[in-house]
Amino acid sequence: MIYTDRGLHEECGIFGIYNNSDANILTYYGLHSLQHRGQEAAGIITFDSEQVMVHKGEGLVADVFPSSTLEKLQGSGAIGHVRYSTAGGSGYENVQPFLYRSNKETIGIAHNGNIVNATMLRDQLEENGSIFQATSDTEILAHLLKKYHGTFIERLIQSLNDLDGAFAFIVLHNDTLYAMRDKNGLRPLSVAKLPGGGFAVSSETCAFDIVGGTFIRDIEPGEIVAFSGDKLVSHYYSTATEHDMCMMEYVYFSRPDSAIEGVNVHTARKRTGAELFLESHVDADIVVGVPDSSTSAAIGYAEASHIPYEMGLVKNRYVGRTFIQPTQALRERGVRMKLSAVRAIVEGKKIILIDDSIVRGTTSRRIVELLKTAGALEVHVRIASPPIKFPCFYGVDTSTFDELISNRMDVATLCETIGADSLVFLSEEGLVKAIGRKTADGGKCGGCMACFTGKFPTAVYDELDNANKIVKD
Repeated sequence: MIYTDRGLHEECGIFGIYNNSDANILTYYGLHSLQHRGQEAAGIITFDSEQVMVHKGEGLVADVFPSSTLEKLQGSGAIGHVRYSTAGGSGYENVQPFLYRSNKETIGIAHNGNIVNATMLRDQLEENGSIFQATSDTEILAHLLKKYHGTFIERLIQSLNDLDGAFAFIVLHNDTLYAMRDKNGLRPLSVAKLPGGGFAVSSETCAFDIVGGTFIRDIEPGEIVAFSGDKLVSHYYSTATEHDMCMMEYVYFSRPDSAIEGVNVHTARKRTGAELFLESHVDADIVVGVPDSSTSAAIGYAEASHIPYEMGLVKNRYVGRTFIQPTQALRERGVRMKLSAVRAIVEGKKIILIDDSIVRGTTSRRIVELLKTAGALEVHVRIASPPIKFPCFYGVDTSTFDELISNRMDVATLCETIGADSLVFLSEEGLVKAIGRKTADGGKCGGCMACFTGKFPTAVYDELDNANKIVKD
């Protein structure tokens, strides 16, 4: 069986400031709050009516922007980006935000997500004379904007209607800022009011707290918000919209202090733990969560089961997240470095180990081994999401079927592979119930669960053709 890597897939964070004299500093703090969404590169464009400045580089936000560099980025507005890429997509040429200058206009773009018809659009644009400088799908929007005619908002609406997939964009045009989401609402983006005047836009609401912003609302699917003076002007480029937020935002990616479309992430994760107890309880002495994204679910399980929650695993705070390391070798090294078992807590105990997901299996196997080496009598693994069986085409780092261990193994085989005494995943129904998303009129609302179910909310073009061939093989 041949498995193919379908190229660039990323999970990033975007942040913007409009009409505030501290735009550079606030954007730095905003990106720092979003660092968990991307650790390979960072960039900031600042602007006002007279100038546009840019600085970006590979590394963490604090490394890319020492104070001497940040002070030089002057302007009353800014757009920023933190980036994670898979193999083949890294390199300075792909570091965002992108900045484009012409005789008539300046355009800056920061993007989170993945455009699934990017290959088709790129081929069409190149045939008509476009020359691309990067391999990122983000650059396609800039070329589409130059292809169309009319006012900028008219060109933007036409361009966005050409795109399919998952995206949240913050776009600078001269000295005006625009923010927009895909028509299925797969990626989050919100707006806040700043105390010193102006607005902030962010992938997650947690960034508003550090800049003192007051949450106003989420940008709606299919909506473009234009910032004009002290007002928000709304345009819709599509009325065929859905609220299909990626469920992995709740399960793993977002910070627990963020609210994603009205649902607090920590609360949602606690409820997944409680649902796990109802679906798959087992007698044990303690509940242990895999830090940090599984801590909330573990607390929820412990509260529901009345089994004490203990800190049986300690995380080294200076090691990055293993799921978003770019190579398997780095992920395995990261697992060995990032966690230690607390022998005094786990020795002689039967443990319920709560984790948010199993992607490649490397981390789970190593954690079970750590606990048993430290003297745990039994390790019963409970996963606060369903098995991930399908690659994500919308910007999450699960790029091939071969990487997804639940695609290749049933639960019993996987349990044996990771060395656990038992293994249970949360059901799809349990995840939807726990997250508790609702529509504007209070009705129940799901989200994108394609990585669990294979039911994709958009067309995925040649990506789906490749996936079907792999499944049939």
